[in-house]
Amino acid sequence: MELLLNKEEKYIFIETFGCQMNENDSERILGILKRLNYKPTDEPYKADMVILNTCSIRDKAEQKIYSALGRLKKLKTYKPDLIIGVGGCVAQQEGEKLLRRAPHLDIVFGTHNIHHLPDLISKVKLNKSRSALTEFSDFIEEESFAYTYEKDYAKNLSQRVKAFVTVMRGCDNFCSYCIVPYVRGREMSRKSNDILQEVERLAEAGIKEITLVGQNVNSYGNKEEDISFAELLRAVCRADGIERIRFITSHPKDMSEDLIELFGEEKKLCRYIHLPVQSGSNTILKRMSRGYTREDYIGKVYKLKRFYPDIGITTDIIVGFPGETQSDFLETMNLIQEMEYDNIFSFKYSPRPETKAAAFADQIAEQIKEERLAILQETQRDITMRNNQKMLGKVVDILVEGRSKTTEGAYDNTINQLMGRTSCSKIVNISGGNAYLGKIVPVRIEKISANSLMGIMVKNREERINICC
Repeated sequence: MELLLNKEEKYIFIETFGCQMNENDSERILGILKRLNYKPTDEPYKADMVILNTCSIRDKAEQKIYSALGRLKKLKTYKPDLIIGVGGCVAQQEGEKLLRRAPHLDIVFGTHNIHHLPDLISKVKLNKSRSALTEFSDFIEEESFAYTYEKDYAKNLSQRVKAFVTVMRGCDNFCSYCIVPYVRGREMSRKSNDILQEVERLAEAGIKEITLVGQNVNSYGNKEEDISFAELLRAVCRADGIERIRFITSHPKDMSEDLIELFGEEKKLCRYIHLPVQSGSNTILKRMSRGYTREDYIGKVYKLKRFYPDIGITTDIIVGFPGETQSDFLETMNLIQEMEYDNIFSFKYSPRPETKAAAFADQIAEQIKEERLAILQETQRDITMRNNQKMLGKVVDILVEGRSKTTEGAYDNTINQLMGRTSCSKIVNISGGNAYLGKIVPVRIEKISANSLMGIMVKNREERINICC
């Protein structure tokens, strides 16, 4: 390809929306474009190319993309040679319609087409042609993973501590509210050997923590007759240099006994699980096509908590699903109070194209959704604070990930404050120098808030008592 012969250094700005799958896809995009001499920048005005890696799981997320495209129109007026691309789920959903809606947009590429980016860029550069590519493929293109974490590239990119590894894509569950099968395709797993090779590259690049990601990691390898997800986790735990391992997302109906037992057998496996429940009402769960009952779900959570009292558990909840009565909502409220989640990710139901629930006649009024969401979130804030209160005075091991942010979201330059996470995924802020980056250090919790904990490092080994998480 002609572009590969062009040694002129260029800059790429990527704005990532949505889930961890998209974050990992953005890393893959950076890895591929590095072969075309693009370097990442955090400044869109400096960029030669801007890519929006998009999410369409909810209407609000989708609207953010159109707002971002509107802002980019002005930027392209000042920089006519700027290449603008849209990838991810909105690109897959809208395809060529995006090109018609945004004449300043050059490239649209779907969730299965990241590896085609060099060809799409070449068409823009050489032929000034705009194009959209959103075809699903019936296999996983490993070349799009091959350059994600080359040793030199990862170290030049940042002082990276953790990374995501995609183990599968797509979903076969077809929950009635969910657009994922339509924008990510049917469920397909990567070969375990390819995943383990990527993990080795990450370790060589200095990565200390990896998160295995997929729409439903619990069903990894089922179609391909590869190893099970629990067996994959065991293999990943053998990787030298990797000190912590997480995974997301688990579907409750597919969580196996082997996986539950693994939390007690593998020291590298963090005591944390994200287990989306979506609703506490059996009536709503059935309408959502979730494949489990409230009782099934509670039984698995109690088993986890009985075996591992220090495990961190978070969940997703949708309020205002079509047909949700006040009684159904109260069942959800009762569930979160009983489960005492460390945190929840809660959303108002948003009808999505092609999904079954979008056609349900008994849609809930927006005002009712907002009221229920506010009640749910306020209750969970109280639960989170109570859970965090239990951490006061305890000593926890945290993996230091980088500099912490103040509550205003800006970096605090007055002190050298760092942040890390416990095994159970609680954020802890501490004071310390950059030498601690990537290190696991013991910290005593001195102060709490709803979103994070504050602590001081424990230096003397005899002080390391009451370890939790």
